[in-house]
Amino acid sequence: MKKMSSKQTALWLSERDNFLILTHTRPDGDVLGSGAGLCQGLREYGKTAFMLTNPETTITYAKYVQEYGAPEDFLPDYIVSVDTASEGQFQINAKELTKKVDMSIDHHPSNTGYAAATCLDSERAACGEVVFDILMELSGSVSEKTAQALYVAVAADTGCFCYGNTNAKTLMTASRLVAAGAPNGRINKEIFRTKSKKRLKLEAEIITGMEYYMDDTVGVATLTHEMRRRAEAGEEDVEDIASIPGQVEGVIIAVTLRENGGESIKVSVRTTNQANANVICSKFGGGGHKMAAGCIINASPDEAKKQILEVIEQVWEK
Repeated sequence: MKKMSSKQTALWLSERDNFLILTHTRPDGDVLGSGAGLCQGLREYGKTAFMLTNPETTITYAKYVQEYGAPEDFLPDYIVSVDTASEGQFQINAKELTKKVDMSIDHHPSNTGYAAATCLDSERAACGEVVFDILMELSGSVSEKTAQALYVAVAADTGCFCYGNTNAKTLMTASRLVAAGAPNGRINKEIFRTKSKKRLKLEAEIITGMEYYMDDTVGVATLTHEMRRRAEAGEEDVEDIASIPGQVEGVIIAVTLRENGGESIKVSVRTTNQANANVICSKFGGGGHKMAAGCIINASPDEAKKQILEVIEQVWEK
């Protein structure tokens, strides 16, 4: 694996053409906004670029990526991934491409180095920031359309700039994207300040069932298939559900357990800077960032909760 700076990556992109951009499973705003922003930026630079359509894209983000989907007969010369830390996280229709990734653009410190070359900046709050840096090196500016996609990316991974990963560089990038034409007011209202009735019904049930441990410093929320059925909630209604337990006063480690099919639980861990989510999730083969990470535990919800709490007891130095 060859490590590259944003400047080196821009040069690498400028010398090549015919790109296919891959995203990760259960795509969020950062991966889709990063992919769309990179795709648009490359096209404006005169390159042929497409995104591999991610079948799990929700209605929330579909409009930002729909025009970039690759035709079925498109044969790329180079494959680029964004915001994807390991081969096991790729979108469900990209499994045959995981060994062929030429460039990984990422901000996860847990990136496994699966690609031939990697542009990684783990100090960035969102992958969209890394893509912005690359495009600025490539062409010196971004268009309004590119800025919109990248603003979605940056805002999504910072909880509209509320999460602890937001730093001065993040805000400077956001400012430059807004100056380039990103409609921040509209995006903020659509993505962060609008909830469906189904979502609110689901939130009420999750909050009612939340549990607290270790002197109420650890909050655990569980989302089951049955709860989703009762709320008639679609995938778009459960986006960023992991943020809920961390909103409770006194909670330092927020754990969300989500039934994932069969005896499998998707675990999301969010923390303040007093704990390390990445260390916790790495014990189960997962990872992410210090204050936001995830993993899969093959167990029932109750057993998964028991296992994650045991690990927190072991690794958390209060």
